[in-house]
Formats: sequence, C-alpha cells, structure tokens
Amino acid sequence: MKEITVDYMLRATWQAVTRMYNEEAKKYDSTMAVGFTLLSIDPKSGTPSTALGPKMGMEATSLSRILKSMEEKGLIERKPNPKDGRGVLIHLTEFGLENRERSKVRVLGFNESVRELLTEQELNVFFKAMETIHEIAIDKKIFEKNKIHKSA
Repeated sequence: MKEITVDYMLRATWQAVTRMYNEEAKKYDSTMAVGFTLLSIDPKSGTPSTALGPKMGMEATSLSRILKSMEEKGLIERKPNPKDGRGVLIHLTEFGLENRERSKVRVLGFNESVRELLTEQELNVFFKAMETIHEIAIDKKIFEKNKIHKSA
C-alpha cells in the first residue's frame, strides 16, 4: 500500500489504546472491558441490564460474560428493577465503586494527556472526522454498487 488507509489508522490506534488500558487494568486483575462497564453503570441508581449493551455498543452475549465475571469478583450486584418487575438493575458494590473511580482517573488522565498535546482546533477536527467516519460506518450504504470504485 502506498499510503495508510483510514481503517488501518483507526484499527492500529484503537489496538494501541486497548493495549494501554489492558496493561494498566491487569495490575488490578481487571480488563479494559470491565473498566468501561464500570464507567457505564450509574453509580447512584444503577443501570437496567437491558440498557447497558446499547449504551456500550456491545452485543448481549459479550456483555453477559463480562457482567457474570464482574459479579463473581464482587464488583456488581443485580437487583430487581422497582419500576419494571421483569427487569434487573445492575448496581455497583463498594468494591465496584472503588474500581470505577480508578478507571475514571485513568480515562481522564489519558484524555488530559491528549488535550495537552493537541490544540482545541485539532481536537475539533478530530472529533468531526470521527463523527463523519462513524456515520459512514453506521449507514453501511458505501457498499452499494454505485458507491464502490470499479477498481475495487
């Protein structure tokens, strides 16, 4: 390839970020996925289990495995949803709250480091570009016949 493709840069960057977070999480017998889940659960009122998957952009089966592991480690507990008798709320335990705070500090630290190295304008361009790429990927119409170059 003569030049780096957009998808290559996205993938390589995401893998580097994932590796960075997983190496840090490993120090606490955890993973990036667990940290992300901790940050996605409302620390005060809990979060309906059915809302977590869409909130995190994760498939139900993957999320179920993570939640089971988190429950076994004492990070979360499941309680009946008082507003919906059939539903379950995921609540953080004290241990889960401690780990959530640790995850939050790491995420904010990473973001602070990025913001120290990039100008506000560079960040705005980055977010606009990522938003556009995200929309293209969600739309999925790029694979229609008339949008693919004949040489592809």
